[in-house]
Amino acid sequence: MQTARKLAALKSARANLAALDAMLGTIVEGKDLLKLRKGETLFSQGAEAHDIYFIQTGKVQVTTTSSQNKEAILAMLGPHDFLGEGALVGDSLRTTTATSLEPLTAIRIEKGAMLRALQLQPGFSEKFVICLLGRNLNQEEDLCDQLFNDSERRLARVLLKLARFVQHDGLPNMKLPKFTHTMLAEIVGTTRSRISFFMNKFKRLGLIAYERGGDITVMAETLTERVLHD
Repeated sequence: MQTARKLAALKSARANLAALDAMLGTIVEGKDLLKLRKGETLFSQGAEAHDIYFIQTGKVQVTTTSSQNKEAILAMLGPHDFLGEGALVGDSLRTTTATSLEPLTAIRIEKGAMLRALQLQPGFSEKFVICLLGRNLNQEEDLCDQLFNDSERRLARVLLKLARFVQHDGLPNMKLPKFTHTMLAEIVGTTRSRISFFMNKFKRLGLIAYERGGDITVMAETLTERVLHD
């Protein structure tokens, strides 16, 4: 029953995103297509904010750096996510840095073009708001996760979140591009040795499959059950 509900939600979300893609196509002027390699910067903290972005393929890591030069990971975004929407608020500066985690394709939309589309297309405006609200809910979950859950459960949630960025027709097994234990440790907020310990534990339990230095296959359904019910 739970799997059926997840698949129904997945189909509904894809239908909504397909409609959003079509509406983006109505913006003729003030947008262009970007293609970035892994590790390239989409925008940097402190820069003037003139555009917003819509991810088509790939993943983006959003970070912020304190005045003491300490960096924190705020979000991991994937296909059909917007980012950089702070540009719509006055003459703003970027408060974060967005970096591609793998080859990335994104639509860049100028502030003026986006504002016109939101004013003239109520359907587009509604779907844009839904996307932002969904992301805010995810960020609230991440904050609660960081405050109340141990690093093992946080790692499980990170693997599931990364797996959801991959396009699939069903839930069961999802293969992720290579993520090093160091990268996962930065995202989870723990040490590399703890990540290695839990990854080996998940592997023994059949929750993931991977060889050192290779792709990670997430057994999404069984890992989800562990996160929800353990």
